[in-house]
Amino acid sequence: MKSIFKLSMLFLFILLACQQPAEEKQEAQKSRADIEDKYKWDLTPLYESTEAWKNAKEQFALSIKGFEKYRGKLNNSARILVKCLDELTETSKEFARLYSYASRLSDIDKRESGPLAMEQEMSQLGTEFNKAASFIDPEILSISVDRINAFMKQNKGLQNYAQYIDNIQRIKTHTRNAEEEKLIAEAGLMTGSPYDVYSIFDNAEMPRAKVELNDGSEVILDAAGYTGTRASSNRNDRQRVFEAFFGKLKEFEGTLGSNLYAQVKGDMFYKNVRKYDSCMESALNVNNIPTSVYTSLIKSTHENLSTLHRYLELRKKMLGLDELCYYDMYPPLVPRIDLNYSVEEAQNVIKEALKPLGEEYVQTLDKAFNNRWIDMFPTPGKRSGAYSTGSEYDVHPYILMNYNGQYDDVSTLAHELGHTMHSYFSNKMQHFVNSRYPIFLAEVASTTNENLLIAHVLDKINDPNKRLAILGSQLESFRTTLFRQTMFAEFELIIHQKAEKGESLTGDRLTQIYLELLKQYYGHDKGITIIDDLYGIEWAYIPHFYYTFYVFQYATSYCASTALAQKMLSGEEGMVDRYINDFLSAGSSDYAIPILKKVGIDMTTTEPFEMAMKKMNDIMDEIETLIEK
Repeated sequence: MKSIFKLSMLFLFILLACQQPAEEKQEAQKSRADIEDKYKWDLTPLYESTEAWKNAKEQFALSIKGFEKYRGKLNNSARILVKCLDELTETSKEFARLYSYASRLSDIDKRESGPLAMEQEMSQLGTEFNKAASFIDPEILSISVDRINAFMKQNKGLQNYAQYIDNIQRIKTHTRNAEEEKLIAEAGLMTGSPYDVYSIFDNAEMPRAKVELNDGSEVILDAAGYTGTRASSNRNDRQRVFEAFFGKLKEFEGTLGSNLYAQVKGDMFYKNVRKYDSCMESALNVNNIPTSVYTSLIKSTHENLSTLHRYLELRKKMLGLDELCYYDMYPPLVPRIDLNYSVEEAQNVIKEALKPLGEEYVQTLDKAFNNRWIDMFPTPGKRSGAYSTGSEYDVHPYILMNYNGQYDDVSTLAHELGHTMHSYFSNKMQHFVNSRYPIFLAEVASTTNENLLIAHVLDKINDPNKRLAILGSQLESFRTTLFRQTMFAEFELIIHQKAEKGESLTGDRLTQIYLELLKQYYGHDKGITIIDDLYGIEWAYIPHFYYTFYVFQYATSYCASTALAQKMLSGEEGMVDRYINDFLSAGSSDYAIPILKKVGIDMTTTEPFEMAMKKMNDIMDEIETLIEK
């Protein structure tokens, strides 16, 4: 079932999320009714109403029973095989729309039980869908390669499924028989539960700490309150916020630890039943990513911790501190710089920054801005953070934002638009089965946009303090996207390796493992950053640990996109055309590593990482020069 096609059915909706950006002050949220419609999603292209959705859901539930007529017959003829796969395509499209509509409604207000129930219904129907179609991969595997090749020649329609079939054959040794695949599909309801529990607890039910700030105001430390106040210019406030926020998480260490351990045990189930050597191999093989890419990233990061430490020393100097603490990570390096953007200003600067990517690219940005693809502002109960979902093949992608007008919000919007445009071009140019680009590539387009935005903004700014602010923001991206995500990836690898050895993972054990990594990465023992033991609970704040072996791709993508942006900005001939046609439009028509190689990025080498480190050091060189002036 871990084929491209089956993943498009069950995991199509993993949201390409990023942490909500930091800000100096968190404004009171408006009610949703007070937000202009132009800043809210229009879901009617999916379904005109909830009633229309319910009718479509009932038809979908009936349609999945129709796959039984193909059981045992896929070897009979090319015509039967292509009919089955075409029907699977259309049913998958409808499932994508149904699930998207329910998820978008649910994310508007996590307190509402109705949309949540709709989302849960679709999760269950997704499992039923996978069960109904679970015989397809094993039957295709039973067809000889020679016969498959003959089928391809007899029926041109099968060419649409060439990559899908190749992927099935590639993982033949990890695919079970039809009855076993059905049982694995049924297990999906259970193995998805830890994420569901975490999502509801984190977004809706977790009691929130309150903290009184230096100015006498009181802040509730929900997601928005925490990310806003952790960047406060008042150091005492930052310390209070960290102690209160992580102190509250610490109260639930046992519960959240048990829940994450359940996630890991689910990963071990799939690893064992599919006969992989490790959970990492099981997860990475879905997209044909060598495990060496993962371990090489961690190794290269350890070898370059001196670059991170150089930045941390620079941060300490620019903030005027005698010692740097972990709660000093988020305030901007240059305080009180006016870098506020209205939504319209953000849209304009993004369009200007991305103009080198071509007319169609910019015209599609206008569609996203003007046709309500984006839900822009934070409102009570709304899902925190930001994401883009491009699963709506015959409609258009949707973006969730929690926009507060800071430069980081502009960068986040550009980031999510990168995902959106990747989905737009892939959906436009590829057959549905090849439209969902590999997860390994998901963050490349988004962080390429961030790099192009920064280059554009810096090109327009001469004021040294504003340049320092932007360059400082870019350095933070290196810290949070490359080093921090690699630290997360190493934590994830360690806890899976321990579970595979039979070790239990209690909440306090997870905290100990995370704390050791945190101190190592941030140079605690070298006196570079003081890490309080309380902050070891930070693992419980990271939702991405429920997206198995996902986070390392933020770091690899950041390396790839840094290299891509440098190639574009240097004017490398044909680079933009290759980026649009061979990368953004490729979907999953090939495997991730070869797709990147077509645009000159080889992730099986350390070159992209080395280019990223050089860029980070170049930025610090410029900052130090500006400081001296």
